[in-house]
Amino acid sequence: MKLGRIARLLLLSADEAAVGLFLLLILPSLGVRVPPAVTISLLAFLVFKDILIAPYVLRGGLEKRPEVGPETFLGREAVAMEDLTPEGTVRIGNELWRGLCLNGNVRRGEKVRVAGFRGNLLLLERPES
Repeated sequence: MKLGRIARLLLLSADEAAVGLFLLLILPSLGVRVPPAVTISLLAFLVFKDILIAPYVLRGGLEKRPEVGPETFLGREAVAMEDLTPEGTVRIGNELWRGLCLNGNVRRGEKVRVAGFRGNLLLLERPES
């Protein structure tokens, strides 16, 4: 198991440890008695919650790249569908997007690389020749 997965697992179980510590040590030291059925039920609920979300958290689901929008095109190659002087239409896969070439003009059919985006406008760079 990788260190990152171990750290995520420990963080995932931190709420059970905190609630258990609070219910079993802190409250009794303050004179508050919590019925064992409440303690067991609450801890069981927290463990069940972790069992449900653990596969998502452990496989890095929180680090997933976006699947839609201009963010998905960062670093990818696009083809100019018209002369970019410096703005025009480019094709990425089966989609047409407006793009702005940051380093000069591009002729129709030439390839550019997506360097960023501003709203729905792709910021493009010509390959260095």
